[in-house]
Amino acid sequence: MNKTISILGSTGSIGTQSLTVCRKMGYSVLALTAHSNWKLLQEQVRQFHPRYAVLTDPQAAAQLKAAVADTDTTVLVGMEGVLEVAQNPQQDTVINALMGVAGLRPTVAAIQAGNNVALANKETLVAGGKLVTDLVREKGVLLTPIDSEHSAIFQCLQGNDPDSVRRLIITASGGPFYGKTQKELAGIKKEQALRHPNWTMGAKITIDSSTLMNKGLEFIEAMWLFSMPPEKIDIVVHPQSIIHSMVEYNDGSVMAQMGAPDMMIPIQYALTWPHRYESPAKRLDLLSCGELTFKKPDTETFTCLADCIEAAKRGGLYPCVVNGANEEAVSLFLQDRIGYLDLFAAVRGALDRFDLGDYSSVDEVLDADRRAREYVRQRFADR
Repeated sequence: MNKTISILGSTGSIGTQSLTVCRKMGYSVLALTAHSNWKLLQEQVRQFHPRYAVLTDPQAAAQLKAAVADTDTTVLVGMEGVLEVAQNPQQDTVINALMGVAGLRPTVAAIQAGNNVALANKETLVAGGKLVTDLVREKGVLLTPIDSEHSAIFQCLQGNDPDSVRRLIITASGGPFYGKTQKELAGIKKEQALRHPNWTMGAKITIDSSTLMNKGLEFIEAMWLFSMPPEKIDIVVHPQSIIHSMVEYNDGSVMAQMGAPDMMIPIQYALTWPHRYESPAKRLDLLSCGELTFKKPDTETFTCLADCIEAAKRGGLYPCVVNGANEEAVSLFLQDRIGYLDLFAAVRGALDRFDLGDYSSVDEVLDADRRAREYVRQRFADR
């Protein structure tokens, strides 16, 4: 299967693992993008020889351009460059591994150009799910999930009638603080929150996993990916991260997808569906898994999950608002400007503050995101 791939966010955790998969599969790389990590992007350019490399930071782009002047790679600058490569028709799939709501415009651009999208940027569907899924149907392209939980559901749905689904069951590791009370969480520092027990991920998603915000975003994303109402989606804490999610059918059957906690499995399946090939991922040894346990999430302590579910039920721009508030709060937390419990307060505050309706354009989504971020910055301006 000779394919041409672009990777938006190639220097991040998903991006670097995607390149490993591309190397294993023998795929060609059309374009690689990053924000400012020009040194790693230079290494990737020399290994994979993309036609384009993009850095959204102009100073970093200038450094990259000088560093790869002896190659055939064209260096582009800014979000304009990202959108240009997303729309390029000379590719089979665009992997969107960008972080945050910044991934929405490139996803829309890729779909409008008729390109398939393998999606790791969950905020695309959280903030603009209606726009994106309507566009996918209009253009007749594939939107395949990279998140391990959504990939698991995607796999468990194969060959079955969607109308026979009783519920989707999204598993959560619980993060490093499951079982603690809000009082015990009060003094948590970023170094503690960045130590995930099972997965190696970027800083923002690791913080989100510790607050269960990540699971709330996945709840909203699943609604759009699988056309499922919130009443038919459940969250179950599964600390071992061996079962990545499940689908329960009307006849009582529950199908689960299992595997080692290795993101290269869902990355590869998103690119090769409906086929399966030898993978560079770690293998699951059932005899060494130990006991597999399941618990109820504590939404009274980890209120971000409850707030995301409430936003999903309200619909419209509410999911965008809670996502934007969380992104801004996590940024402040990683800068040591707010405390850990402030992450929960920011999301709940944004949910309560805004009275927003529906949307019909990317600009409306991004405006709601901007307003949520401004709210959080103003709330903690004296910190």
